[in-house]
Amino acid sequence: MAKRAPNWADWPDERLLALRFCDLGLRLEDSPLPARIAQLYAELAERGLRLRPHCWLAEEWFSPDGVPGIAIPFYLAHPRLMRLEARQMFEVEGGGARDCLRLLRHEAGHAYDTAYGLRHRPRWRRVFGDPRRPYPRSYRPRPESRRHVQHLDWWYAQAHPTEDFAETFAVWLAPRSDWRRRYAGWPALAKLEYVDRLMAGLAGRPPLRRSRRHVEPIAASRETLAEHYARKRRHYGADVPEPCDEALERLFAPAPRARRRAATLLKRIGPALCRICARHIGQQPYAVAQVLNALLARCRALDLRVGRPEAQVRDDLLVFLTVQTLHAFQDRHYRIPL
Repeated sequence: MAKRAPNWADWPDERLLALRFCDLGLRLEDSPLPARIAQLYAELAERGLRLRPHCWLAEEWFSPDGVPGIAIPFYLAHPRLMRLEARQMFEVEGGGARDCLRLLRHEAGHAYDTAYGLRHRPRWRRVFGDPRRPYPRSYRPRPESRRHVQHLDWWYAQAHPTEDFAETFAVWLAPRSDWRRRYAGWPALAKLEYVDRLMAGLAGRPPLRRSRRHVEPIAASRETLAEHYARKRRHYGADVPEPCDEALERLFAPAPRARRRAATLLKRIGPALCRICARHIGQQPYAVAQVLNALLARCRALDLRVGRPEAQVRDDLLVFLTVQTLHAFQDRHYRIPL
């Protein structure tokens, strides 16, 4: 018998945002996630590793201290919630099967660290650094560095020694990653070779920690989705500068007789520009979207029209959006919030 769609699946965003997490009635097994988790388990089995990190639905991706498991964000459990996430945050982290597996491998690295106490090994600390170092609220990446693997976006391995290990583990675990060739000549190759030896030593061994506890499951959360997204947006917020009207007018070229409104064009191509800009400068798409919204508001206020070919305007808009975003984050100097 086909599963019934939840009663909120057709609700408008405003009504859905008022719902509490505990009232969503989500179940992991009713989503596409079990197939992706099974793929992770198959990759671990292929390496001879025994631990199968248990998974549950929470508000965000994480693997908690002391529990060798993986929390998966709630929105991946239903397409309606993925659409809401995209509108609220301008991205859906792990929304595609490939990206979801990349994140599962990363979190599995944390779970293995917890299950076998890997960070307490002296060799681990010499390779990755001191895990007792305070976990930062943000970090300043060095895109040119070859001391870290490049797996998740925003050079995430550079955030903390534990993230460095999880990222290295994920690259090592991924099928057909060809990491020996990809990282040949990089200092990061020594980390991958260490993980390769370390995991060979764990093959067939049972975990030391076996807790199956669910940490911060959404089924126990009385927070509303609106409260969740308000907090999430504050975390990735920025003080957005007022865009220069003269620069905007030059960008679109004054064209009183032109019919196409600049605001209409910006609204249509803006999300794609946000993603490109975010990837280039290492910021969350939502933070870039705030700058985009400021540009959109000025375009409407000035009633700007598109007087040049769209391809030219698109390229110039990307440059302008990037400059404005860097200005908004200049005090952070490429610091990425965690």
